[in-house]
Amino acid sequence: MDTAIEVDGLVVDRGGRQVLHGLDFAVRRGSVTGLLGPNGSGKTTLMRCLVGVQKVRAGTVTVLGRPAGTPGLRRRIGYVTQAPSVYADLTVRENARYFAALHRLPRTTADESVHDVGLDPVAGRLVAALSGGERARASLACALLSRPEVLVLDEPTVGQDPVVRRDLWLRFHALAEAGTTLLVSSHVLDEAGRCDRLLLIRDGRLIADDTPDAVRRRAGTSDLETAFLSMVLDGEAREPRMKGAV
Repeated sequence: MDTAIEVDGLVVDRGGRQVLHGLDFAVRRGSVTGLLGPNGSGKTTLMRCLVGVQKVRAGTVTVLGRPAGTPGLRRRIGYVTQAPSVYADLTVRENARYFAALHRLPRTTADESVHDVGLDPVAGRLVAALSGGERARASLACALLSRPEVLVLDEPTVGQDPVVRRDLWLRFHALAEAGTTLLVSSHVLDEAGRCDRLLLIRDGRLIADDTPDAVRRRAGTSDLETAFLSMVLDGEAREPRMKGAV
């Protein structure tokens, strides 16, 4: 099976308002797909659907051949939220070892995961004492422990310096080459070119689903940020702007 994620006719309401409007797309296995769009465009709601924690009004979401949220998918999907998902009163190493124990994995696997995200220098520090970027990497280290087949990352590079961002993207592509499917959300358009494919979302609607090069050609520009802005402005000119997506 070449497809890891399939979304068909997805409609979601939140707070009495429709925030996703009939989305259709598929994500290939072993790829890095960027989910890009302005803040409030519906990226987080879509990711919640993929991991099975969001109620949907219509449509289907299939992950690894099963409906999203199926109990059997829990160990096969990793999800890193914007908010840190580790314990602030434990050290980085203690967090990783705790989550490793839950997966019945050895301590060495936990320590390797901490190393892979570049946190060796602060492995003995309490998470509460870390910077925001370091906390995000601590959460990523714990998510990687179970070697998930699908990894959903919500703004994983926010607060990271350029060197760390480069290293994280190298890590993402290494995971994809090993077979993991990654969906990476971001509102930083200079990261779009690092993805194999792009999902561009605006006001809960998919306005592009293509490779970075194809998006550039469609907009008639070599700059992805300019291309995305052109698509957003074109959409605003053709239809009323819908607000309220999260």
